[in-house]
Amino acid sequence: MRVAQILPGAGGTFYCQNCMRDSALVRSLRQRGVDVMMIPLYLPALTDVEDLIDGTPIFFGGINVFLQQKFGLFRKTPRWVDRFFDSSWMLRFAASQEGSTSAAQLGPMTLSMLQGRNGRQRKEMDRLMAWLKDQEKPDIVHVSNSLLLGVAEEIKRTLNVPVICSLQDEDSWLDAMPEPWAGRCWDVMSEKARCLDAFVTASGWFAGQMTERMGIPRSRITVVPVGIELEGVEPASGPPDPPVIGYLSRMSEALGLGRLADAFIRLKQNPRLRDLKLHVTGGHTKEDEAFLAELRAKLRRAGVEDDVEFFDDFQGSARYDFLRSLSVMSVPVSAGEAFGTFIIEALAFGVPVVQPSVGAFPEVLNATGGGILYEPEKEDGLEEALAGLLLEPERSRELGRAGRAAVVKDYNTDAMTVKVLDVYNSVIST
Repeated sequence: MRVAQILPGAGGTFYCQNCMRDSALVRSLRQRGVDVMMIPLYLPALTDVEDLIDGTPIFFGGINVFLQQKFGLFRKTPRWVDRFFDSSWMLRFAASQEGSTSAAQLGPMTLSMLQGRNGRQRKEMDRLMAWLKDQEKPDIVHVSNSLLLGVAEEIKRTLNVPVICSLQDEDSWLDAMPEPWAGRCWDVMSEKARCLDAFVTASGWFAGQMTERMGIPRSRITVVPVGIELEGVEPASGPPDPPVIGYLSRMSEALGLGRLADAFIRLKQNPRLRDLKLHVTGGHTKEDEAFLAELRAKLRRAGVEDDVEFFDDFQGSARYDFLRSLSVMSVPVSAGEAFGTFIIEALAFGVPVVQPSVGAFPEVLNATGGGILYEPEKEDGLEEALAGLLLEPERSRELGRAGRAAVVKDYNTDAMTVKVLDVYNSVIST
């Protein structure tokens, strides 16, 4: 089986759950004899799979897409001009600015990309289709999210092969847009979704969300929980002393780091937790820098700055060492997420988690038994939930053991790959 995966590249400036999942899936598919071709869009792909994208050009380079959206001249420039803006050093510069432009500012460009050949990036679409026709024809094309449905529709028309699409947190991007852009994007996505063969998503909760918002019949969406690679993943030999709360995600106000810091400051006032530490990692973008400066000032005013450590390296063994250093982990995203890969990462190391009872978090924690939920509307809900684990170490260890057992059994890369292959084979045979 030959599979073409179409996915946005990433600058690598912050923790990318989707990049981790895609890399793990590709490795596992290759081990099963599947020929995978990964095609990056916008920016260079963030992957540690050797030789995966050697010789594969970047399509819809982020700078060219922006220029073609803003200026009619760049929709007619020759390829040698576009090639300059697609050069590695230019795209690295664009990646370093990642986060400086928000979804609220990109409504017109998002809509244009969804419109496919009718959008302002038609020249980029023609280039991708021409390149695909010159390659060995894939048996199936897997598009990484529904914001690429304009590209997916054109691929299906051009190659006449089955196309499936992953659904993953697109709502958080679109809901940040003002009207009329958000509504128009949802409408176009609903229309173009009809031509695809199947959809996959990581949780039943998010499948329900996209059924409601895009009109996709629930029977066309397969839930494939995220799986992680377990080689070298072993819990620490004992709990850290003093105890440590961890945060592993983009260091962003929107993802709850500020709420976690507030809870940490209050917990430090408990004499039994006066030695408590907070470890934070996951990287940040330029958009987050003002928030982080304010956060550090708040920690300094509260007299706890020396008890908080920010880790710059969050890849490979550094991430493993980080997770082993924790007593409990929390990423209190008040809006929830479609899954939350950081949950199963922590549980794989026997670290229990505390999450708000929103999004897919209840589904994941009920399935793994590896943590506790709190109501985000309750002012001190996060603080109480964290204290409940920090002050009851045996309960914390029990949750960690249960969570790790569930990850080893059901949330590993092999389990994810088997389910993805079932979707591929079903679509191809149909």
